[in-house]
Amino acid sequence: MTANWEKIEKNVGVLEVEVDAEQVTIALDKAFRKVVQKVNVPGFRKGKVPRGIFEARFGVESLYQDAIDILLPEAYTKAIDEKGIEPIDRPEVDVEQFAKGQSFKFKAKVTVKPEVKLGDYKGLVVPAENAEVSDEEVAAELERLQQRHAELVVVDEGPAQLGDHTSIDFEGFLDGVPFEGGKGENYALELGSGSFIPGFEEQVVGLNIAEEKDIDVTFPENYQAENLAGKAVVFKVKLHEIKRKNLPALDDEFAKDVSEFDTLDEYKADLSAKLQERKAKDAEIARETAIVDKATEAAEVEVPQVLVDTEIDHMLKDFESRLRQQGMTLDLYYQFSGQDAAALKAQMQGDAEKRVRNNLVLEAIAKAENLEVSEAEVDEELDNLSKLYNRPAQELRDIFAANGYLENMGADLKVRKAVKFLVDNSKAE
Repeated sequence: MTANWEKIEKNVGVLEVEVDAEQVTIALDKAFRKVVQKVNVPGFRKGKVPRGIFEARFGVESLYQDAIDILLPEAYTKAIDEKGIEPIDRPEVDVEQFAKGQSFKFKAKVTVKPEVKLGDYKGLVVPAENAEVSDEEVAAELERLQQRHAELVVVDEGPAQLGDHTSIDFEGFLDGVPFEGGKGENYALELGSGSFIPGFEEQVVGLNIAEEKDIDVTFPENYQAENLAGKAVVFKVKLHEIKRKNLPALDDEFAKDVSEFDTLDEYKADLSAKLQERKAKDAEIARETAIVDKATEAAEVEVPQVLVDTEIDHMLKDFESRLRQQGMTLDLYYQFSGQDAAALKAQMQGDAEKRVRNNLVLEAIAKAENLEVSEAEVDEELDNLSKLYNRPAQELRDIFAANGYLENMGADLKVRKAVKFLVDNSKAE
């Protein structure tokens, strides 16, 4: 096999491959053994038709596509390995020649990982992050925990307030006509949560039990239901129930109820220590991020949209997973937020491009500094994942290997090494 690679654009090139006739013959033999199992020829059992009779009846050309499907992936993989190129998208393949007794020639238009021209990345100066914990931060954390452990108490009289948990009936009307999906009964709504259409919750504030009210709101311009986007509507609302948080006192009893400590002072000391640990970790991450950003700003790289699109898909899957953990689906999120899939992807575009750019630069730094990942480091990572997911490390290795994730794991570990290299070779102001 021979292969030739030529760049035609910054991140696009043409790979010309020629596979010798002997390999074509082998591929045709494999194709025949596959196809002959499926054909019916009078006088022969399925799978027992002689090759000569098969070709006389159906033509050798009937085997070409199956033979190409057998030969092309292997030849393409071997060619990109030989030329040391890194495709980032499916190639556009053009078969130029395939026939019995001849060589197999094809061209593949390939989008490859872009080249990175590194700038200064050693000795970068980044301000040190403050990791000290103030009394105000400890007090704020206590208040958050107090809110979390508050008891919801039914309010029999008085108007609804921001922060109340309410139960309402509602029905929406556009130009006096009810619209689809605009009706709910005994709907649980926390006032001030921002989970409903902008402007709705604030108008429920002030309602008394069993009181009704017409609420005027306007749907966002980018609302997913086109018939409602940007339209002014009226919701007829009836308030059924109000529940309000009854905050527990911040005393020793509170500390006993929510922790293993006997006094509030002991609990506050423990909170302060944990906040300190968390803030130190956040400061470390912030410093890493700042250093990587600075190294990326100094580099030159053109980011292909296909890599950005792939990153957006990953981000969207992660976002959907987090929604499921909160008991919500992506469709419900679209309904409540007024966004659609296109709007959400557009919102992710900037972050996705930055992630891809940073990753490309970190990979280039790892290559420039000869940072490699050993098998022992992969084993250590698998052991960490084993503890996290409570599954045997070998089982995880087999799963990752079967799905092609082991190589990705090695690449991720190499990027982490590049980040550590940057941090170790940076300076704090």
